[in-house]
Amino acid sequence: MSLFPGRGAPSTDVVSFEEARRIVERHAAGVSPAHIEAVDLLAGLGRVLADKIVADRDFPPFRRATRDGYAVRASDLVKVPARLEVVGEIKAGHTRETRDCVVGRGQAVGIMTGAPLPEGSDAVVMVEHTSSADHPVSVQTIEVSRTVNVGDNFVPRGAEAHAGQVLLDRGRRLDPAGIAIAASVGKAQVEVFRKPRVAVLATGDELVEIDMTPGPAQIRNSNSYSLAAQVQNAGGEPVRLAIAPDEPMRLQALIDEGLGCDLLLLTGGVSMGKYDLVEQVLTGLQAGFYFTGVAIQPGKPVVFGSCGAGALARLLAADATSPGAGIPAPQKKYFFGLPGNPVSTMVTFELFARPMIEALSGLSPHPLIFLAAKLKSDIRTKTGLKRFLPAIHSGEFEKAEVELAAWQGSGDIAALGRANCYVVVPPDRERIEAGEWVSLLMR
Repeated sequence: MSLFPGRGAPSTDVVSFEEARRIVERHAAGVSPAHIEAVDLLAGLGRVLADKIVADRDFPPFRRATRDGYAVRASDLVKVPARLEVVGEIKAGHTRETRDCVVGRGQAVGIMTGAPLPEGSDAVVMVEHTSSADHPVSVQTIEVSRTVNVGDNFVPRGAEAHAGQVLLDRGRRLDPAGIAIAASVGKAQVEVFRKPRVAVLATGDELVEIDMTPGPAQIRNSNSYSLAAQVQNAGGEPVRLAIAPDEPMRLQALIDEGLGCDLLLLTGGVSMGKYDLVEQVLTGLQAGFYFTGVAIQPGKPVVFGSCGAGALARLLAADATSPGAGIPAPQKKYFFGLPGNPVSTMVTFELFARPMIEALSGLSPHPLIFLAAKLKSDIRTKTGLKRFLPAIHSGEFEKAEVELAAWQGSGDIAALGRANCYVVVPPDRERIEAGEWVSLLMR
């Protein structure tokens, strides 16, 4: 029986993981953050750039030595050993010595790493390939034991970037390397996109808040906290809503509240049970569904959809306290219905909700990439579903290996706490032998 009466109901067939991921990515490519703000450089760590970072001068701005030694003419060292007269010394950060020093034939200038090469030189010979030579006290000479080629041991001016060149594109998340780049061009402040507000709504009569003592048939609401943490890691600002009971009117009111944010994440209530009401309530709000299940384990009953502009305008008009009140309704507002079991919730967030949050944060689209490691012990499972199984990645240096964590199913959050990755098992593999390479999704 269809859960979507009167809506030109979408098929309730379960789609493959790859199809579901591409559906999310297509919709994520069409969203964009609305607001930009300027923040101090270090406050920009982890934020997404709303403007390009451009080189304000050539990098390096001079020919920069990469070794301690002597600036020389390579033609003077075609035959070695060779003696050169030392006519000066240049330290990093000093310009007067650079102007005063000129390397002529048979001459050398002492130079430190990071210092600019003097006029006349075209290479640097490392200090360990030189020694002091016997000579009258009034003249300092060195003996060079190794030849050099033109261009050895220095970086040419502008080799890293030219003035006006884009160093970091708009839509790039600022990491420590990005912070260093911004600092190198004098950006004390950076323009970044506002973090999207992501509503987190846990559903179910069995849930109580974490500061309450659960009854015999109740559990604490851990999903709201795990999802809020994942939202923060993905670049969003979590908005935790009250627990929604298995009662349509209250659930609808909380969904209405959540749709005032940039994205709504629901957990629980998306299976086929009598009291799994999420899809029914969303259908009543004129929601459209892009998929209602994915052929994965854990997390098969995951839902992705959106509410159209008409429904959003009605919600904003009816609630003057809504975060979006007083502004025009967007064309659509996206939501995910994630399964209620804790492991399923966390897995489906990473696979499907994360790319939408990243897009709403302004991050440029990027593909999902799996890593690889050798399997420590056999895996036996059933075919038909693509499986993301909690696992432990170990080893040292280049010798990576992985084995499944002992777990009791998608409700076993303690097992996920012991794991640091997921082994990805293709839907057509019933057995994978120890020593085979397997795909990993890191946590």
